[in-house]
Amino acid sequence: MGSFRFYRRVHIFPGLSVNLSKSGPSLTMGVRGAHVTLGSRGVTKTVGIPGTGIYYTSRTGHHTGFHSAHQETPLSPEQQASADRKAEGAMGCLLLMIIAAFFFLLGALMR
Repeated sequence: MGSFRFYRRVHIFPGLSVNLSKSGPSLTMGVRGAHVTLGSRGVTKTVGIPGTGIYYTSRTGHHTGFHSAHQETPLSPEQQASADRKAEGAMGCLLLMIIAAFFFLLGALMR
């Protein structure tokens, strides 16, 4: 029996896109051959050789453990809250830098 799937990528500007799916939104930053995706399952980094199908992907963050025998030691609530705050701060800084670069490039093109 089949299952219903949904996926849509919205390009904000070159190098930044928002991915929408049934499992939730995610943000992808990067260029062809190298990108980072931030989503509900954690951070996924992918590097590859465009056009060859050869790539390497690593994921950090939430793992179900279903496909892996490796078990991570759980963080205390305080450690998790601290890690979450650091990640949110880093995402905020990165997003501000991307927005600033966008407006800088837009201003340069308008001249």
